[in-house]
Amino acid sequence: MPTVLRIGGLRVVIYTNDHRPAHVHVLGAGTQAIFWLACPDGPPSLRGSYGLTTAELNRIADALAAKLAALCGAWEQIHGDY
Repeated sequence: MPTVLRIGGLRVVIYTNDHRPAHVHVLGAGTQAIFWLACPDGPPSLRGSYGLTTAELNRIADALAAKLAALCGAWEQIHGDY
């Protein structure tokens, strides 16, 4: 599972054996979230989370939106298409 981005102490990963549509897993100590990327135009949207506050989720969504092109590119490199 390649780490494609770091947001503070959180890792943003794309699992190599995962399913479409394009999405990322955001992992931290005892926390996790999954965001759909809505490639190529976004915006990312929350699919589900555990252990993160609304403020943290909003900060993550903003960071993902700022790096959307790179994240969609990483997904495409790993999985071929969105």
